[in-house]
Amino acid sequence: MTERKSLKGRIDWITTLIPFFGVAILCTLFMIMPEGSKTVLKSIRKFIGDDCGIYYAVLGVGVFWLTVWTAFSKYGKVKLGGLEKPQYGNFLWAAMIFTSALAADIMFYSLSEWAMYASDPHVLSMGKMQDWAPTFPLFHWGPIAWCFHMMLAICFGFMIHVRKRERQRFSEACRPVFNEKMDGEWGRVIDIIAILAMLAGIATTFSLATPLLSAVTNQLFGISDSIGLTIFILVIIAVIYTLAVWFGMKGISQMAKWCMYSFFVFLAYVLFLGGETRYILETGFQSIGNLVQNFVVLSTNLDPLRETSFPQNWSLYYWAYWMAWTIGTPFFIGMISKGRTIKNTILGGYGWALAGTFTSFIILGNYGLAQQMKHGLDVVGLIDAGGTYYEAILKILGTLPLPSIALILLMVTMVMFYATSFDALTLIAATYSYKRIAPDEEPHKVIRTLWAVIFILLPIGLIFAENSMYGLQSVSIIAAFPIGIIIMVMILSFFKDINLYLNEIK
Repeated sequence: MTERKSLKGRIDWITTLIPFFGVAILCTLFMIMPEGSKTVLKSIRKFIGDDCGIYYAVLGVGVFWLTVWTAFSKYGKVKLGGLEKPQYGNFLWAAMIFTSALAADIMFYSLSEWAMYASDPHVLSMGKMQDWAPTFPLFHWGPIAWCFHMMLAICFGFMIHVRKRERQRFSEACRPVFNEKMDGEWGRVIDIIAILAMLAGIATTFSLATPLLSAVTNQLFGISDSIGLTIFILVIIAVIYTLAVWFGMKGISQMAKWCMYSFFVFLAYVLFLGGETRYILETGFQSIGNLVQNFVVLSTNLDPLRETSFPQNWSLYYWAYWMAWTIGTPFFIGMISKGRTIKNTILGGYGWALAGTFTSFIILGNYGLAQQMKHGLDVVGLIDAGGTYYEAILKILGTLPLPSIALILLMVTMVMFYATSFDALTLIAATYSYKRIAPDEEPHKVIRTLWAVIFILLPIGLIFAENSMYGLQSVSIIAAFPIGIIIMVMILSFFKDINLYLNEIK
């Protein structure tokens, strides 16, 4: 009883309950007014994503180059915490970064994203499908996407391990600029916006990737593929990551390790048994060169005449999507980077993250592209004729030897990715519920369970409303708009605070 009273007194119920009721209301609206909700999302996205698109582009390019400069500046030598060596070894650290930042959506996109661009007018105007369809996935999941995580990871890591602050929230990271205002309503507003953005990013991920699990279940076991099955799978995944998160950081680290093993096995199955090893590796090598050569052009393309609106439909969506994910994942990366320098955190984070991401897209994406370009499997034609990306993925995997094994590996890996990603995010979200919590303290299991339930509500609403990919993308673009402003304030706060720190230790 004493422990329960103590916990109750430590919880910031406003910051916890407003997002809960907000998500519950949105979930209800998506369910009872699916068409109306789609129209509203489309209208808001038109204004924010199209008319204000340069905002996302400038922020993405600016933050990327800022991380590179920071790593090689005087700030790069600052160590996050007083340990002699890093708290986690390189492999485990890399595994937790990769699996916390990338949920099961990486499997969905790796297998299908090349096909999303293959017949796009903008891509075709640039050259051959072979050259550009596999290049754009690397661009959209490359340095600019990861820069938001790397920049905010050092902001949070410095705040937690160097300044040892006990309010582990977005608002606390803005304190050096706004000072005591972060103790009042302004701080709460920032935290509530941050939590709602995180929920939007999670909802987009769940809503895009989970139907693939439904399609695989239907293929393997003959269970009718339906909205009900998708929601049932969501609930099962929620139970798995809720149970896992009860074990805290130890459980998360072990889950991340086994997720990586499962991921590597699936990649090896496709690469070595699919019969396209040479084509996959050569196309991947060529795509990396294409990306490096054209990186600046791709990063600054905004199609002012709206001849194809490709940047608005894709690139800007991705920057917004990754911004929405910066609420939880960078906090987690900052937590697990204790004992590393800022330079090591940035460059090591980029290195491991890009290695894992590019490997996934090169192997899985280029295998599908090989079936299109060399073997007559018309994936692009299927999608253009109204087929779903989930159907296309099943057809691609159906060309592998013993396709049922490939589908089982895909299903296991996706569930593992979900579990590890949302373990980490649940742990971080739970810290937002505390008025104060020590850097090494883990939130109570009851609070972690509450957030695990909250995470699952909005995806259920979006899936029930049968939102299109455009509608799901809109959720992230809208949520990321205010987050971009908060990110800029956090970066200013970080540099102000670290300059004070360097002056203090002279």
